Amino acid sequence: MSKKAVVAGLICLDVIPEIDHHIDLQPGRLYEVGKAMMVTGGAVSNTGLALHILGQPVLLMGKLGDDSFGQSILSIVQEYGPELKQGFKICPGENSSYSMVINIPGVDRMFLHSPGANATFTADDINYAALSDVSLFHFGYSSLMAGFYANGGQQLLEMFKKVKDQDVTTSLDPAMPDDKGPAGKVDWPAVMTKLLPLVDIFMPSADELLYLLEKTNYGQGDELSPAEVSRLGGKMLSLGVAIAAIKLGKRGMYIRTAGRERLEKMGRAKPAAVQAWADRELWFPIFQEEKFMGATGSGDTTIAGFLTSLLRNADPETSGTFACAVGACNVESPGALGGIRSWEETQARINRGWAKVRLEIQECGWTETPEHFWRGPNDAANRK
Repeated sequence: MSKKAVVAGLICLDVIPEIDHHIDLQPGRLYEVGKAMMVTGGAVSNTGLALHILGQPVLLMGKLGDDSFGQSILSIVQEYGPELKQGFKICPGENSSYSMVINIPGVDRMFLHSPGANATFTADDINYAALSDVSLFHFGYSSLMAGFYANGGQQLLEMFKKVKDQDVTTSLDPAMPDDKGPAGKVDWPAVMTKLLPLVDIFMPSADELLYLLEKTNYGQGDELSPAEVSRLGGKMLSLGVAIAAIKLGKRGMYIRTAGRERLEKMGRAKPAAVQAWADRELWFPIFQEEKFMGATGSGDTTIAGFLTSLLRNADPETSGTFACAVGACNVESPGALGGIRSWEETQARINRGWAKVRLEIQECGWTETPEHFWRGPNDAANRK
C-alpha cells in the first residue's frame, strides 16, 4: 500500500514573463518581454504537485481568497487531478496570493510577492482529521506566512505538535524570510530551537539555514567549506532533527542523519531499514541538465524527489541521488513542474547513465564512491 503525504503551507499564482535576453532593471525604463506563463507557485504547488507527478498519493492543504486569482489557482491544480483541489480552504473576502517572477538569463531570480490569504493561515486552518491515513506531513514556506511566525512561532509550534501527536512524520521547508519585513524581526534561532525537536525532516537551503540559525553568517551559503557544511549538519541534529539536508545549488545536496533511536521516533514514514539510514553523512552532486531554462521551484521539487524516495522505502543513497535528479529535471523547464516526470521515467534516465556534474571535496575524511557522491567523516559507512 502506498504511503500518503500531505503538503500544506503557501500557495500562490506565479506570473512569469518570458525574458530571453539580459536586461538591467532601472527606474523609468520600459522593457519589452515575451508572453507570460501563469502557473501555481509556493511549496503546496511545487512540492505537492511534484509528488503527485512522481506517482505519490498526496493531499494538498492551502488557503485561498474567493477572487479570480484563487479561481485560477484551483483551475490549474485540478488539471493535474480533480481530487487535488479538495483540501483547499476558500475564505470569502480575502485575496489570494500571487508572485511576479523576474527570471533574467544569467541572473538569480527576483520575486515580487503578495502574501494574500497565506498571511492569515494558522494552525486552525489545518484539517487534522484528514491525517488519520497519512504517513508524512510536509509544511512549506513558514517564514513567509505571518500567522505562523508571529508571537515567537506559536502557531507553527501548535501545528507541528498536533501533527506529531498523530504519529505522522513531519517535514519542513522554511523558505527565506523577508529581511526588511516583519519576518526579519523574528528571533529565528529561538523559534527553531523550540520547533526542530518536532521536525523529523528539515531541508533548508544553505542561506536559509544560516539566516534562521546563524544570521551573522547569512550570505555565505555558496562559500561554505565542507567542514562548515558538516558542522551545520551536526547542529541541526543537535536541535532534534532526524534527517537534515542542506540544498547547496550547483554544489548539490548534503544529507546528515541522526542515530537509530531518533529515527525510530519519526512516525509512520520512518525508513523501512532504519539501520541503513542511521548516522549517515552524504553529499550528492547535481545532474547535468540538457538545457537550463530556469530554477523556479528547483529546491521544492528536489524535496519532492527526496520525500518520494523515503515514502517508497528507498535507502539514503538512492534518495539523495533521486532528489538531485528531480531538481535537474526541474531546471529544464521555465516553470516549476514542466520538466518533472514520473518516478519510473526519472529512474530510467538515471539508470541510462545520466551524467553528473563533477563534485570535488578536498578536505580529509571525505571519500568519493564509484557512483560519484561523497561520504563524510561522520558517515557510518566510513567508520566500518
